[in-house]
Amino acid sequence: MDDLVLAIRSLHPEAEFSYTNQDYSTIKWDILDGEPPTQKEIDEAIKKVKADKIKEAKEKATAKAAILDRIGLTADELKTILG
Repeated sequence: MDDLVLAIRSLHPEAEFSYTNQDYSTIKWDILDGEPPTQKEIDEAIKKVKADKIKEAKEKATAKAAILDRIGLTADELKTILG
């Protein structure tokens, strides 16, 4: 799911909409409870979505490193095992 969709879903989970080319001005709201979010609100939500993705990737990398350390393997050794 792209960042624009994730951002809108974070602001209006129930909304149904369509758009073209990641362009706010093309959003067509089919179902929306309340006022549509502004471009600024969506831009801020996109920043949060991106930050959350980075945080999640770092957490996964940390967890993977901890598991490899517990079983005594390096990332390169695991790659060799997995082919």
